[in-house]
Amino acid sequence: MRLRALLDTDALGLKLLGGEGELDRSVRGVMTTDLRDPSRYLSGGELVLSGLAWRRDADDSEPFVRILVQAGVAALAAGEAELGSVPEDLVVACARHRLPLFAVNESVAFATITEHVVRQVSGERAGDLAAVVDRHRRMMTSGPAGGGPDVVLDLLGSDLDLRAWVLSPTGRPVAGPKDAGPALPAEVCAKLAAEHLAATRAGRRAPHRVPLGGTTYSVFPVRGSGHPPATAAAARAPQAAVPGRDVRETVLSDWLLAVEADAGDWAEERLDLLYGVTQLIAVERDRRDAARTVRRRLAQEVLELVQTGAAPAEIAARLRVAAPVLLPGLGAAPHWQVVVARVEWEEEDAEAGAVAQTLLEEILVDPLATGPEHSDRIAVAHTGGEAVALVPLPAVSTAHDGSETGILADALLESVREPLSAGLDGDGRVTLGVSAAVHSAEGLRGALEEARHARRVAAARPGRVCAAGHQELASHVLLLPFVPDDVRRAFTARLLDPLRDYDRRHRAELIPTLEAFLDSDGSWTRCATRLHLHVNTLRYRVGRIEQLTGRDLSRLEDKLDFFLALRMS
Repeated sequence: MRLRALLDTDALGLKLLGGEGELDRSVRGVMTTDLRDPSRYLSGGELVLSGLAWRRDADDSEPFVRILVQAGVAALAAGEAELGSVPEDLVVACARHRLPLFAVNESVAFATITEHVVRQVSGERAGDLAAVVDRHRRMMTSGPAGGGPDVVLDLLGSDLDLRAWVLSPTGRPVAGPKDAGPALPAEVCAKLAAEHLAATRAGRRAPHRVPLGGTTYSVFPVRGSGHPPATAAAARAPQAAVPGRDVRETVLSDWLLAVEADAGDWAEERLDLLYGVTQLIAVERDRRDAARTVRRRLAQEVLELVQTGAAPAEIAARLRVAAPVLLPGLGAAPHWQVVVARVEWEEEDAEAGAVAQTLLEEILVDPLATGPEHSDRIAVAHTGGEAVALVPLPAVSTAHDGSETGILADALLESVREPLSAGLDGDGRVTLGVSAAVHSAEGLRGALEEARHARRVAAARPGRVCAAGHQELASHVLLLPFVPDDVRRAFTARLLDPLRDYDRRHRAELIPTLEAFLDSDGSWTRCATRLHLHVNTLRYRVGRIEQLTGRDLSRLEDKLDFFLALRMS
């Protein structure tokens, strides 16, 4: 379809702000993004929809537009809901690069535009799907009239006699057919998710066939709506085959469609229909992600205030703004918890921070809850390779020993460990740390440090998926302020003085190397990259540290001793 056709569709509410001479460009897909650099997800010819959450000031517009033009997109459509109107600096940047720019009225949902473009682009190859969408135009609209993915699954049951479920990457049911008998057992959901993640990491073509208990399920990936497949054969291609796409950046966050049928002998037309359905479900996923923008921004603002040492009154003011958004109707949150997560790969070239952010948003949803709306009470920011969740607690229960409980580390990963381990596929790790509940802004900085220390403890354990809670810090980190000064000096001198003396005589930088090695959780690759060293040089330095101190940095106990010595020095 042509850009000009979008302007001729009144229901889309688009207003042309620039690029009138480029309206004969072809649109081959649509993508919704608020990333500063979405180039890895672009293949050319897309209509890019953006709520402008990436824009902090006027200087951000030029590089964003330049990235879109270099990726060969057809046009940019900017929403007016966030800023009230499209900024003039964005209009100027688009005009400079001859990129057509549309304004999207705040009354029009991005999902409406996405659905329209997907239907137009795929109409010739999926006439049956287009007919279904035409009969049920309201199913993906916002508000009480819409039904979301549940209605799509009901259509599969009524039109094709197929039972199907939408699952998260951890196996949590997102949507299912109504009146279709008992729900899928939790162990079946976890197994389907694990098989899907393992097949995706292995690069096997979809749909993935999973026999379980005498029933065969076919699992289809629900990929972003910015890449509508041209054919069923293209849709079945492994994610790793998509240009510019690193499968590790999406495998732990993408939804999946599980169908109770063996799709091994289906005709191309039927497969086309199912992949068209996944595109409609992807619209709902995009809408859910767009709805998280405000919560992510609140979390980012609070995190920046806490990390820069802002006054408690300023942090408390931001928390008062966040509480009504995260806990509608309550007005204020009596307690807060902090959860820190990190996703690490042996080759540190995937965008781990954003992956950890999306994954943490999923993990913190009650595994027994269904539907995407249950994540509305979670605010997650990410900085560097780390994700930080700010979790409001409307009430905190008291355990038998008198301690307060909220999110518990042991229970956090119980239902998601199997699928996540399959998705990590031997070269990745997920580690989490959970703080205790705090009552006020004054305790939030301590809670953040507590969660980070707990994650370090989890990282020192074997296994692909590990978590640790604040209770496990009681023997060391929380007791540090109460250690007498003379004991501190003796302990740190015994461990660190040999290294300091050696550094003073040889300028070997053993102390900075030790700090970086522990901060990298013992990852040789990440530590060497951080210090700009060859791995062999790093191994030599660590070997010298072990020789001078008589300690072994592969042992958890010695790592903890060094960690404590550095903290107390």
